[in-house]
Amino acid sequence: MSQVLIVPSIVENSDSMEMAYRGRWEAEIAEMRRVLAGFEMKEECKWGKPTFTVDGKNVVIMQGFKEYFGLGFFQGALLKDPKKVLVQLGQVHAGRVMKFTGVKDILAKEATIKAYVREAIAVERAGLRMQRKKTSDLPVPEELTERFRRDPRFKRAFEALTPGRQRSYLYHFAAAKQSATRVARIEKAAPAIFEGRGFLERR
Repeated sequence: MSQVLIVPSIVENSDSMEMAYRGRWEAEIAEMRRVLAGFEMKEECKWGKPTFTVDGKNVVIMQGFKEYFGLGFFQGALLKDPKKVLVQLGQVHAGRVMKFTGVKDILAKEATIKAYVREAIAVERAGLRMQRKKTSDLPVPEELTERFRRDPRFKRAFEALTPGRQRSYLYHFAAAKQSATRVARIEKAAPAIFEGRGFLERR
């Protein structure tokens, strides 16, 4: 099989990136860009993060967390994952994350990263997708039901969202283990819901 051609990945508006803990992971961002440079992907800034696409479809995204640096695979649930390195965060549907503690960890896993990215590109080009649950089949946290009861206007705004946007919020709210955290997430998301925006959408 021929090697995938190289397309330089440049983000025109890289200064606008707002990735969490970005300052802490600058070296890891640079190293991951080097690893991904040999793939036919375009780097774009989405949700304030370096995101790599093929034919306009999201493949992987760099993510900064307090304890680790992550490379997220949008359709990670469809990858074979022979090394068992992909992690599901909360109740995310198809996305999976490969975690790294630093540059040395990225270097040590470079071959694995490339193999997984190669497979992820193939998955995108084949148009493979996990079958989504219907929004009506997803559990609604009690805290959200209570907010609906107290605020009918909020309930109408949530129900006016597209099914995909509703699912993203339901996954986000339900992923919190503590009731107080679920309440906080609902309150924080309320302005965006009233504006008709999805969980990761900016103004």
